[in-house]
Amino acid sequence: MTAQPTEQPARQAAPGTVTFDFAALTPRERYKLLIGAVVPRPIALVTTVDEHGNVNAAPFSFFNCLSADPAILALGVEYRPTGAQKDTGRNIRQTLSFTVNIVSDELLAGMNVCAVPFEPGADELAEAGLTAMPGIKVPCPWIGQAPAAFECRHHTTLGIGNSREIILGEVVYAHFRAGTVDPQKLYVDPVALDAIGRMGGHGYATTRDHFDLPTMSLATWQTDPAAANRRS
Repeated sequence: MTAQPTEQPARQAAPGTVTFDFAALTPRERYKLLIGAVVPRPIALVTTVDEHGNVNAAPFSFFNCLSADPAILALGVEYRPTGAQKDTGRNIRQTLSFTVNIVSDELLAGMNVCAVPFEPGADELAEAGLTAMPGIKVPCPWIGQAPAAFECRHHTTLGIGNSREIILGEVVYAHFRAGTVDPQKLYVDPVALDAIGRMGGHGYATTRDHFDLPTMSLATWQTDPAAANRRS
């Protein structure tokens, strides 16, 4: 006799919490919860070229570093409301390359111009007054005003439903503004980088207020956890 699955009882929300069943939410409602809580998100100002060499620049805050070996950066690229690919996704598919420019406070205004929904073929970098520097290992330019830029070759594209794709790129070359990184120790100075993060809605956050908190060993946790948890 085969045992029949039993329906799991509904779980009660813990006192003082508000809960959401994501299966019952619309995509827009899920979006609002995610971008409001998963913060701050780093911002990639992505430069690509099409098959004719025309440059496109667009910012993405669904972005992060996922691996160091190989060195993988990930972009979440949403389709247009019509279902068509955005210029960034189409260009990456055509050229198998893109460049991620880290957005600093200095670059914020230019990034915001690049977010304007220009017609396909428009030169966002020229509109924003930003400088296109020639790529070394990819055809895409990097932005001269960026504190750091990573040239990437396409690694994998994952289709996520009908509205978005996740694009993984392997970093093959990096550009850092002088004074932003120690060439020997490879330490990136967060103050010199001055990166901007994306919050919910139209909000942004700076990284100027930061502290150090070393990961403690088991021995430190057992002997003096309070001291190890002091911010510096």
